[in-house]
Amino acid sequence: MKNTSTARNKLENNRFLSFAILVAGIFFVFVFRLFTIQILNGGTWAAQAEENRLREISLAPARGVIFDRRGIVLARNVASYNVVVTAAQLPDDEGAIQDIIRSLAKYIDVPINQSQITQENPFVPCLSDHGISQIIRYGEQSAPYREVKIACNIDETAARLIQENAIDWPGISIEIEPVREYPTGDLTANFVGFLGPISSVEEEYYTERGFVTNRDKVGYAGLELSFQSLLSGKPGKRLVEVDVAGKIIRDAKPVIPSIPGQNIHTTIDTRLQQAAKSILLKEINDWNEYLGELRMTSGVVIAMDPRTGEVLAMVSYPTYENNRMARIIPAYYLEQLNADVRDPLINQAVAAEIPVGSVFKISTAVGALNEGVVDPEEKITAPPEIKLVNKYTPNDPSRSKTYVDWKDEGFGSVNFLEGLANSSNVYFYQLSGGDAEETGTGVPGEVPEGLGICRLGTYARALGYGENPGIELPYQEDGIIPSPKWKRIAHGENWSTGDTYIAGVGQGFVTATPLQVLMSGATIANDGRLMKPTIIREITDEKGETIVPFQAEEKWDITQDPMIDVFNNPTSAGGCEAKMTGEKTTVEPWVLEKVQEGMRLAVTDGTLEDPFENMSIPAAGKTGTGEYCDTWANEKGLCVPGRWPTHSWTLAYAPYENPEIAVVAFVYNGGEGASVAGPIVRRTIEAYFELKTIDTRAGNP
Repeated sequence: MKNTSTARNKLENNRFLSFAILVAGIFFVFVFRLFTIQILNGGTWAAQAEENRLREISLAPARGVIFDRRGIVLARNVASYNVVVTAAQLPDDEGAIQDIIRSLAKYIDVPINQSQITQENPFVPCLSDHGISQIIRYGEQSAPYREVKIACNIDETAARLIQENAIDWPGISIEIEPVREYPTGDLTANFVGFLGPISSVEEEYYTERGFVTNRDKVGYAGLELSFQSLLSGKPGKRLVEVDVAGKIIRDAKPVIPSIPGQNIHTTIDTRLQQAAKSILLKEINDWNEYLGELRMTSGVVIAMDPRTGEVLAMVSYPTYENNRMARIIPAYYLEQLNADVRDPLINQAVAAEIPVGSVFKISTAVGALNEGVVDPEEKITAPPEIKLVNKYTPNDPSRSKTYVDWKDEGFGSVNFLEGLANSSNVYFYQLSGGDAEETGTGVPGEVPEGLGICRLGTYARALGYGENPGIELPYQEDGIIPSPKWKRIAHGENWSTGDTYIAGVGQGFVTATPLQVLMSGATIANDGRLMKPTIIREITDEKGETIVPFQAEEKWDITQDPMIDVFNNPTSAGGCEAKMTGEKTTVEPWVLEKVQEGMRLAVTDGTLEDPFENMSIPAAGKTGTGEYCDTWANEKGLCVPGRWPTHSWTLAYAPYENPEIAVVAFVYNGGEGASVAGPIVRRTIEAYFELKTIDTRAGNP
């Protein structure tokens, strides 16, 4: 009996011990877990709890406004009205919610029911196709205390009516969102640009700076892109405390307000911009109608004050309507623009590298006089055609090649002023590459040594060719001022004397943008001072106070600053780099005076005599007819040797004695420069002075 009792007691003691151990183990686990959570990982969990409790809200800044030089608005912010729902504020009764949905549907272009929101068909505010009911359900499930957009950019009248009914529609309200508007539209789109969503590539950059990817937009082109950081301002910050459902309880810290973007005042005169565009389009349309076909498809007009570098007008045709990009960028419209072979999204004034033709002869003329290649009074024979030896090396026995002038009967015997005014190709072939041998013209070598490609290149660059102009616009191109080294790299062959002949008249490998062509003419008009082209007049803050005033910037003065490379034996074979002496020189002032005289003679008794006939304002200028063969021309079967299609160019400035405006016009496939581009330049100059007269009479500076 005793053994049984003892055994029972021992069993009960073992059970109690086991239970105690179990309880102790469980208690230890809880204590250890509590220690881990509160002591070891306490900081981490506290931070997560704080993060769940606090929410940072980015406050969008007002984007800066873009003006023309007279205060006309080119880009601004306007109110866009969105219908939003805060699901937590909707009635508890499902029937009441359905009544609100049916009533709301009468005012907006969103159906009551349409396609369920799924992972495959997600909700994208303002873009995806879902019904009001589906959007409200989405708000209830994902963000009950946050506003969810039902309809975007609705009519202002509809917005007011919805706002009036909002007292009877709890949870429904109107959100006013600023969007970009471009009052001048496609007239200025080529340099103003447009906005677009923050891309995935730039998302991290902008997120770090407080911007919101699905809310904020950034510049995609033009000034909107170039001055994105200045125009966009700086987002503000609001740190709020929220409950478990996401409802804002209070501000956890003082609000940091956003900083508005700064305003840009451009140098553009919108009136002259409109005039230049109308003149360009009328000329193109009239010629196409006269020819009975769509031959001239695009063009550029740029007007500049040569004294300051201020761009007064910059027309690139065709262009696009940037207002269509203001809220979203329609995929179909973007595809349409990209499919257009005329590249309407490209600002051709700064981004099109084009064969320039005879407007480039200004560079050759300056170099030839300054280097003593020709005396200004010296008469040189300019027959209809000339045979010149096309050598690739000094001992190359290559046969002579015939180079023709644009005038069938030639120009006879001409001096420098006559050769420049009449744009004689044969005259400039000899100035460029020389004519040291009997050439079949009956006249032995009148120009023993030409300028040569090395010296031609250094004078062209001194006038603004061959490098980025530096204007405040994106996607600028450098153009091409070729050299022997460039040709070996680009084409895998040596430079020839023939390459020099045609480069001297702006053909062959020479390309430039219309802005570069204008810069060369403006430098001549400004007595050798090359001003940095600018489209910015001043920058102001949100109160209109000037932050950055206008200040003209001189790049260099070719009569004062040594910009011209000096070469040993410059016309010999070989690369230019090996011939450089390391010295630099300037251009003699008398050289520029002679070039100015030649350009004036072009207007009074040369290539521009007809289009500038009876013009009351004395002007000087130069025409150009640039041969080309691109993909479009080749597909049309136009690239026929000896009958190449041509672009039309004209460059001019006025008044001749005291220039205050320089204008360049380019027309794609326009043919002879004086006939097509000449009248465009003349009328643009006249429009400038008409506007100046109007302003003077009105007492405006």
